[in-house]
Amino acid sequence: MERESMEFDVLIVGGGPAGLSAACRVMQLAQEAGEELTVCVVEKGSEIGAHILAGTVFEPTALNELFPDWKEKGAPLNTPVTRDDIFLLKNQENATRIPNAFVPKNMHNHGNYIISLGNLCRWLAEQAEGLGVEVYPGFAAAETIVEDGQVKGIITGDMGVARDGSEKDGYMPGMELRAKYTLFTEGCRGHLGKRLINDFKLDEGKDPQHYGIGIKELWDIDPAKHEPGLVVHTTGWPLNETGSTGGSFLYHLENGQVYVGLITDLSYSNPHLSPFEEFQRLKLHPEVKKYLEGGKRVAYGARAITKGGFNSLPKMSFPGGLLLGCDAGTLNFSKIKGSHTAMKSGLLGADAVFEALKEGRNGEEITSFQKRYEDSWLYKELYAERNFGPAMHKFGNVIGGAIAFFEQNILHRSLPFTFHDTTPDYATMKPASECKKVSYPKPDNTLTFDRLSSVFISNTNHEEDQPVHLKLTDPELPIRDNLPKYDEPAQRYCPAGVYEVVEKDDGSGKRFQINAQNCVHCKTCDIKDPAQNITWVTPEGGGGPNYPNM
Repeated sequence: MERESMEFDVLIVGGGPAGLSAACRVMQLAQEAGEELTVCVVEKGSEIGAHILAGTVFEPTALNELFPDWKEKGAPLNTPVTRDDIFLLKNQENATRIPNAFVPKNMHNHGNYIISLGNLCRWLAEQAEGLGVEVYPGFAAAETIVEDGQVKGIITGDMGVARDGSEKDGYMPGMELRAKYTLFTEGCRGHLGKRLINDFKLDEGKDPQHYGIGIKELWDIDPAKHEPGLVVHTTGWPLNETGSTGGSFLYHLENGQVYVGLITDLSYSNPHLSPFEEFQRLKLHPEVKKYLEGGKRVAYGARAITKGGFNSLPKMSFPGGLLLGCDAGTLNFSKIKGSHTAMKSGLLGADAVFEALKEGRNGEEITSFQKRYEDSWLYKELYAERNFGPAMHKFGNVIGGAIAFFEQNILHRSLPFTFHDTTPDYATMKPASECKKVSYPKPDNTLTFDRLSSVFISNTNHEEDQPVHLKLTDPELPIRDNLPKYDEPAQRYCPAGVYEVVEKDDGSGKRFQINAQNCVHCKTCDIKDPAQNITWVTPEGGGGPNYPNM
């Protein structure tokens, strides 16, 4: 097929904190050197920030490096953290506040800000465009261009393809976007990043990557209960009832609003568990409920989190490009933060790419990136916290937290040995017959809600007559294998009601139904399906959620 083609010096796939930081930094370097470079960012969301979802308590370390004058430039960091409260929820009624002296120091947030990461990305995109970067939202990177073993760019998704594969009126084939270097910054479980890791064997010798699912709501609350800058974290109930790990957050930002959310580690074993329902019942706990009662839910979203850390981090360079940010897995889970580390990886990538271009290179692997990374505070930070995730998975939150406290507060360095977690998250699930069923209360539509009303306020939309972007390797497997063995867990791990087991119209049995229109692009199905039978691919550009202030 003949496609239109555009060429750039640097192409960046994904308009999140890593990609936009890299774009800004490359252009800063070019201007300082008096060089002319063409830099392009493509983003699958309808606008920059539409698909960005994070906690977010933000550490400004990397932003200080990129724009030391960010305050004067109007970066949306408006709410400094004033206090940290951490609770152990013992059961659905009782909680114990953990004294600050016993909290791992990485959980303290002095000097950080409660922000909307989506709004920060919108601001970063404005800075990038001001520096001369071309930013194209609504264009999904569907395929990589690989020639002679080297990445040469990407092909954007076709527009106007019907569900049956035929071309509708207004059909537009995707474009070839070619570049000397392509940086992949798609966020957690990027579908092209996943292929690059596999094709270039970037994870050879590494622990399997590990993930959580973060489910989050934005609430307007009673002004009398609002305390701008308050950060609340919890651990224990409700996840401990099923032997699962994770924790919740409640952050008071400006304008009388709070973020509330639950992170469930996707290493859980009970197929009856529903992360969405666990989050709903968390809100009924008195320590959370007291802030939300009398308030109104205004937004909802969900996103997987790459949390394997140092031990799971793949090699980040390959011929023709780099894999950066959460696409690689640079999040520091002991801090529950990945924005500053993603931004720093973007800055390091930009420095390495600019140096390569200045030397006249065109697509040769930037092997110097590894040394830049190893000489940076990013490497030191991730290395120091390498035991946090494996300790949590091996020993649970309490003993894992005690190990983190000992490393961070007593030793002031990591232990002289490394814990490993070598079981992939999809392989941890036990047969349904061996696990206790979980009973979840019906939603009250005041504090707790169902999936469909939640998806509605995520502003999720896809062109209905388009190919289903959730691909089954074996279409029969969900009913044949997963239903009898695991009670088909996709019905529960998906936070958007995409997957259902329904009766066939003729009454001859059950079928697996995919409601792709509901998909919020969290990628949990791609990660957790025990048979690894589901592959998430990008739908038409502009589809998916449209998150405001998240």
